[in-house]
Order: sequence, then structure tokens, then C-alpha cells
Amino acid sequence: MTDTILDLGPQTLVVARLAEAVTDERLSAVTPCPDLAVRNLLGHLAGLAAAFRDAARKDLGATTDTGPDAAVPDIGPGWREELPKVLDELAEAWRDPAAWTGMTRAGGVDLPGAVAGAVAADELVIHGWDLARATGQEYIPDPAALQAAHGFLLAAAENSGGSGIFGPVVPVPAGAPLLDRALGLSGRDPGWTPMP
Repeated sequence: MTDTILDLGPQTLVVARLAEAVTDERLSAVTPCPDLAVRNLLGHLAGLAAAFRDAARKDLGATTDTGPDAAVPDIGPGWREELPKVLDELAEAWRDPAAWTGMTRAGGVDLPGAVAGAVAADELVIHGWDLARATGQEYIPDPAALQAAHGFLLAAAENSGGSGIFGPVVPVPAGAPLLDRALGLSGRDPGWTPMP
């Protein structure tokens, strides 16, 4: 996890830039997330950004109570303006030290603020890779966010007996880059590519 306040801004900026480069033609492309096209992944990113923004603010309600599997997410007509805005709001909300203390809720689950912050980092890092890989873009996550995501995923895998919380852990060599190890812990194959 993380014992210090993590600035999620650098990683939200990475995700916003990836999203900005997505062409309309790519919206129906497959992603590493089963059953989600790029448009659904972008919708999921918008929804999780709002949920974790509100979790940081302790503004509990519809955004924080809804589980991630409640419905297949999708983008609305104004997503190109709305997604970067809500990503900025997410980063700003987690810059408040109070966000990292006490209890909050995300995805309908009550959890400590510091854990919610680590989950937010994980979501941004892993889904950033999903988006980059699905749209053929280079991906360099923020190192601090990647470290937090890996720590969260490693702890989750250890606590679940190695099964992972997002799917079965994919074995990755111990000497592999940190991103590949985080991806494996998230149940993803770091070598995933869209089918030609």
C-alpha cells in the first residue's frame, strides 16, 4: 500500500493523453478487458474517476455505492471534454491529506482512505495499459503510481492465496519490469495484443 500521500495527477494526465489520442474508429476495438470495447473502457474510466473522486471527498452516494459490474459502461456524447475534467478532479481530490485518512467507500465497498487511494492508483495504471494496448499507443505509467499499484496488487494476491482479485494471477518472471509484474498480478498477460 502507501504510507504517504501519492499525487495521482501525473497518472491521470497519462490516461487523459491516451484517451485524447483515441480516434472514433478505435472506439469499437477490443481491449484486454473481456467483453469491453474501447468505448466501454473509456466509460469505465470516467465512472471510476468520479467514484474515486467522491471517495476521496467522503461524498458518499450513487457514484461510490455502485459496483463496477452493475452495467456495461459506455461513453456519452461529451466524453472527450468530460473524461479529462473528471480525471483532473480525481487528482485534485486526492491531494487533500484528509482523503487518505478515515474510512470511505468505492464500488459499494467500505475501506480505509489509504487503501482507496491505492486502489485508485491501481485502476488508473492498469486501465491506462489496457487503453494504450488496445489503441496501439506507447505506455509509460507514472513511476510512483505504478509502485503503489504493484504494492496493492501484490498484497491482494498474497491475501487471496495467489488467486488475485481481478482474475487468476498470470505468472510473470521475477526479473520482469515492474509494469509486467503488476499486470500479471492483475490477471493480465503483459504480451496481450489485439487480434489482427
